[in-house]
This record gives sequence, C-alpha cells and structure tokens, in this order.
Amino acid sequence: MTSSATTSRREKAAVWALAFGQTLGYACFFYIFAALVLVWQRDLPWGNGVLALGPFLAIAVTAALSPQVGRWVDRGHALRLMGFGTVLGAASLAVLAVAWHPVVYLLAFVGLGAAASATLYEVCFALLIRRFADEARGPITRVTLVAGLASTLAFPAGAALAEAFGWRIAVWVAVAVVLCVMLPLQVWGAHSLGGGRVKGAPKPAVGASWRVILARPGVLGLMALFALLNLDHWMLVSLMRPLLAEMGISDGRAVTAAALIGPSQVLGRLALMAAGARLQTRMASQFTVLAMVAGPAFLLLSGGGFVLVLAFAAVQGAAMGILTILKPLLIAQINGSADYAASAAAISLPAMLATAVAPLLGTWIMGFGGPMTLVVFALALALGALGMLLRGQLRAS
Repeated sequence: MTSSATTSRREKAAVWALAFGQTLGYACFFYIFAALVLVWQRDLPWGNGVLALGPFLAIAVTAALSPQVGRWVDRGHALRLMGFGTVLGAASLAVLAVAWHPVVYLLAFVGLGAAASATLYEVCFALLIRRFADEARGPITRVTLVAGLASTLAFPAGAALAEAFGWRIAVWVAVAVVLCVMLPLQVWGAHSLGGGRVKGAPKPAVGASWRVILARPGVLGLMALFALLNLDHWMLVSLMRPLLAEMGISDGRAVTAAALIGPSQVLGRLALMAAGARLQTRMASQFTVLAMVAGPAFLLLSGGGFVLVLAFAAVQGAAMGILTILKPLLIAQINGSADYAASAAAISLPAMLATAVAPLLGTWIMGFGGPMTLVVFALALALGALGMLLRGQLRAS
C-alpha cells in the first residue's frame, strides 16, 4: 500500500474521529441545559432566571473568547486547544455535578463556555478548512452528519439517567464520557490532520483586522442573517420541553419531539449533499430559511396536536442542519482559508450573542405572554431573515 493511500485512509478515519468527538462535545457541553432544565426547575430552588443565566453565560464566554481562539487556530494551535478545552469541559461538568449554590452553578457554565470555544465546530471547521481547503465540504458534511445526533443522544440519555439516578449522577456520567471517549477522539483526530499546522497551508493574511473583515462584501449580511436565525432557533430549542409543557404536550412526547431534531439535522445535511452543485448556495439558503419559517408556523397551528409538533421538530432540525454546513462554506467563500478562523469569529459573534440571549429572552417572553407569544416572536425573526434574502442582502454565488 502506498504512503499516500495510507495517509488518505488515516485522514478519513481522523475526520470520523472528530465527528464522534464533536457529537459528544455538543451533547455534554451544549445540550446539557436543555436536557436537564426540567429536572433543575423541579429540584433546585434558584428560580428560572438563574437557571437560564447558565447557558447565557456559557455562550457569552464562548463569544468573548472567539477572537483570540480564532487567532490561535490560524497560527496552528487547534490540537492544543482541542485537548485543553476537552479537559476543561470535563472539569466544568464536575463542578456542575456538585453545585450547591447558584454561584457554583454559574461558574460551571462559564467553564463550559470556555471549553466549547476551544473544542466545538468553529475550531473543528477551521482545522478542516486549513487542511482540505476547497475540498473541505465533504469532511465538514461528514462531521455534521454525525454531530447532528448530539441532541438525539443528550435528551433521552439525560432524561433517563436523571430519572433513574438523579441529575447529579447524569452529569458525572457526562464527565466520564468526555474524559474517556471524547478526549482521545478529539486529540487523535486533530493530530492526524496536522493539528492545524499543515505544510504549505496559507498563513493568516497580514492586516486582516476586524475592520478589514467587516468591510468585505457580504460579511454584514451574513452576520445579521446568522444572528436572526440563531435567536429564532435557540429560543425554541433550548426551551422546547417547558414550551411544549405549557402547550399541553406531555413530557414523554416532548422528549420524543426534541430527540427528532438530531435525525432531522442529519436528513437535511444528506439532502444538501445529494443535491450537490445543482443547488446553489443562495437557493439552499432560501430553502433553509423557508423551513425555519415553517417550523414556528407549525407550532402556531398545532393547537396542542402532536403531529404538527413533530413537523416543527423535523423542519427546524433539518434547516439548522443545512445551515451548519452553509455557514463555514459561506465564510470561506468570502474570506478564503488563510484567516478563516479570525473571520469566522467576527462573523459569528452576533450569532453567538443571540444564542446566549435566547434562553433568557425566551424565558422572559414566555413568562410575560405565554407560549404562543414566544412562537410568534420566533416566527417574526424567521420572516425577517427571509426578507433579507429576498432583498438580496446576502451576497453568495
């Protein structure tokens, strides 16, 4: 067997290792709040505001760290970030498992936010784009196909473990999974792809400051589009179980609907992959946003009926699954691969802040006006994003 064939096989295996590592990372670092929030509301006397502040702080920390993380990735430190970040995530989960006071709970989420910034999609995609350049769509699609199952893993596993052993044991299980499975997958996968230090890869562009990045055509449109869609999606998904409970849906059915989001993301990505070059980026973006308009519309029309709730989960998941692939490709298309991580950090910052605000804002809206007010607000955000596309504010080929 030739050396190039061995290298190719090793790189393919590395991409799959990263895919499974990302799945566990999202399940343990990101979806843990949505998976356990109902149990926390029942067992912890801290109030919904304190609980929702946890994921807000986590994503705010991720956003705050993203510029520096982007610079480190562009300098070839993805391997170190993934290793350190995974260990930090396990330590933060351990703090969460023993949280006895709101301050400890919030500190745990601060750590989870830092861990996410160093380990999840942005760093992984930057590594893949630096390694594969124009051929990165295939590896990115493979990673997202598997990682789309994170919510499918987190929701039922979190609910079952919390019900059987209590939520603290459920979090300790997450610690063990991160250290024993996620860590070796992330480190080996990143190392096998050069750890971000790939011979012949372009160096970061000189003078690529945020001012330069923001002046590039299409950047501001991407920033606004991703922010609107993230706020819409994460308000609904992070509060999905309490939202559906207030709509009269049983918790068992709510867990089933939430678990459908992951497979729907995978199906959406498979559909995009099957369409290939026949489906241009602009048209794919329009279909994606139309699906995100349809999601809250299904909830609005459901009247508590479970079929339309499942339809919401299916189209919402498929849309975000496709958007996850489109986002790094659009950023790379506008900026190139040399300073991809720094550019992605700038473009993604409003979307990350929107994601951070989403649980708090959604909790406030639902408490003020009820579940349907939250659904209508999410629908308005999706319609705003669709209006941007129809007015041509997103420049893409």
